[in-house]
Amino acid sequence: MARYIGAVCRICRRTGEKLFFKGDRCFTEKCGVERRKYAPGQHGQSRSKLSDYGVQLMEKQKVRKPYGLMEVQFRRYFHEAERRKGITGETLLQLLECRLDNVVYRMGFSANRRQARQLITHGHFTVNGKPVSIPSYITRPSDVVAVKEPSRNVQCIQESIERAGHRGLPTWLETDAANFRGKVLHVPSREEIQLPVQEQLIVELYSK
Repeated sequence: MARYIGAVCRICRRTGEKLFFKGDRCFTEKCGVERRKYAPGQHGQSRSKLSDYGVQLMEKQKVRKPYGLMEVQFRRYFHEAERRKGITGETLLQLLECRLDNVVYRMGFSANRRQARQLITHGHFTVNGKPVSIPSYITRPSDVVAVKEPSRNVQCIQESIERAGHRGLPTWLETDAANFRGKVLHVPSREEIQLPVQEQLIVELYSK
């Protein structure tokens, strides 16, 4: 599956929002958005106002890019959200937040989602005691996510746990860092999802 491997700070600058691709770096003065608060490119400082379609497309990118999804994958999540009961935009965000790679990141076991995906595919995590190597695995309430015993000495995991304090733990998750495990308490509400996006614009974009 193809992945975006370019400069991720350009994406944040393009959207004008911190999307936390680089984990701890995004909380420092080295953050690209902090250093250059304008869009990348030759004409970044003199860009004209976006059209309605441009605004909707930008909102979609704010969601799709941080979770590391290709367009086909993202569209599948949208159609799944449409099929479920509730508000489509909110359900879409809930599905993405409950992905295992995002849960590992939110619990503080990785510096960012990209690193979380790599750790999961390399078999460092279990869900309810069973090995899971699929980053897109959808966690459910009461699921226990843990670092495997042999993997607890992995340097990047230990460093992420040490630095996770300033990031803050979402209220829908519970973490026991001393035992390298965490628990999904419930499906996050919209207020608990830390993403600066207007999801209704995504629904409007796909409804055309």
